[in-house]
Amino acid sequence: MPLPDSFAESFAASGRATGSSGTSGRGIPEATVARLPVYHRVLATMAESGTVTISSEELAAACGVTSAKLRKDLSYLGSYGTRGVGYDVAFLTYQIARELGLTNPWGVVVVGLGNLGRALVSYRGFATRGFTVVGLVDSHPDIIGTRVQVGDRELSVRPPEDLAHVVSEGDAQIGVITTPGEVAQDVAQRLVNAGVHSIVNFAPVVLSVPDSVEVRKVDLAVELQVLAFHEQRRRQPSGSVVTPLDAGRHMSVGSDGSDGKAMNA
Repeated sequence: MPLPDSFAESFAASGRATGSSGTSGRGIPEATVARLPVYHRVLATMAESGTVTISSEELAAACGVTSAKLRKDLSYLGSYGTRGVGYDVAFLTYQIARELGLTNPWGVVVVGLGNLGRALVSYRGFATRGFTVVGLVDSHPDIIGTRVQVGDRELSVRPPEDLAHVVSEGDAQIGVITTPGEVAQDVAQRLVNAGVHSIVNFAPVVLSVPDSVEVRKVDLAVELQVLAFHEQRRRQPSGSVVTPLDAGRHMSVGSDGSDGKAMNA
């Protein structure tokens, strides 16, 4: 099962420690940090294809941003472009990788070996971007003890009680939660207690963690809902999202998606 590049980019962003003020340790805005993995992916692809230099306009178009925003983002890293020539692709790729902390491998432990968890550990794109899955944890009796292929090796699935040992033995710095929502907070607490300060959370809940812990939330349902909003706007150019009913009344919709009782307009 192939995974979107945005998954790996969430890992890349989580590998970089950030503060709670919206800027990184070097004063780089969070929005810029979130775009750096995209720049790195595009540049790495260009380097592999033999591209030596590229202009800011070309790179910006490939990354889906404006050239002004690209230049502003890269200015936080230093001055790497040459007027009239552009950017050295290999050099800029390395500089962004260094800023993201990708020049050294990061150990990752995945908690939850359901369909999503297994798809993640089988994704070969992580290894090429500096991430190594070093541990697998699940609570289901039928899964504990089974061996899962991770790249060119196999890992044994361990129970939650072994999580601290898995983190320590594998020198894991990033934890990935792919469990049901009702147990995600407990898993997050176990990861924090084990010394993990970076978490990628796929569970449909908001985690409560110390300020020193960075959490990247990946929620496909939310992304689909945002797309549904824009699709609805395109279908209703007037901007109205309320469907008129008889006598100027409309139906409310409950938080669970069910119809509520009629309300006066």
